[in-house]
Amino acid sequence: MTIHNSQVRYLVERELEKIEELEKERALRRKARWNKVRLAVGAVLAAFLMGCGEPANQSRAAFVLVDISGDYAGELDKARTLSNYLLANLTSGDSLAIGFIDNSSFSERNIIARATFDHRPSITNQQKREFQGKVDAFLNRFSVPSHHSDITGGVLLATDYLSEVNAGQKYLFLLSDLHEDLPPWLNRNVTMSLDNVQVVAVNVKRQRSDNNDPMAYQQRLAGWQERIEAGGGSWQIVNDLARLESAVALR
Repeated sequence: MTIHNSQVRYLVERELEKIEELEKERALRRKARWNKVRLAVGAVLAAFLMGCGEPANQSRAAFVLVDISGDYAGELDKARTLSNYLLANLTSGDSLAIGFIDNSSFSERNIIARATFDHRPSITNQQKREFQGKVDAFLNRFSVPSHHSDITGGVLLATDYLSEVNAGQKYLFLLSDLHEDLPPWLNRNVTMSLDNVQVVAVNVKRQRSDNNDPMAYQQRLAGWQERIEAGGGSWQIVNDLARLESAVALR
């Protein structure tokens, strides 16, 4: 049988077309496999990035409010004990401030001392000595109790400070009998913002009149608890400072 050149060319072209089709199919399969690999790598990378989000804020901040009104002024040494306890427990990166409640407490003049502790231990120790020195100086020179007690103003001052330092855990310690006695010119009809603030009323001294009417003491405590919780804070009473460590975990 004689095969002409045209037939040979036809057969060669058919073979080339088959080879070309096979190459296209292989390319499509390679592309599909590559897309699957890219999707898998993307999913793993996304999961890794989600797991590496911003670390939780572990810093702590505490504000101590000390009532210096006439009915509570005799308890001021409790402020020294409480500040010593906090200075011993707070560390680098934590913040501490102490202020006093008097006739009008929503003022910078009411802050006795404040510090955010340095990451260097030697500097932190120096900051703590200076802090305690300011507390001692305030208590040693104190002589005249205030006529009124603007507790709400003090709480507002403390919450401003706690908000500014932006700590992960916030504590407000109230050393007071919780009897608010506002001067007539003050307006304290405001909502307190206490989100994520743990408020601890410490050494809530009973007034002489509470002995005649114990319900007045209970109602005073309940009233403050309602205000604190309405502002988003949590409420706790620790009357015995010796129980403070077990009652309030400074995590």
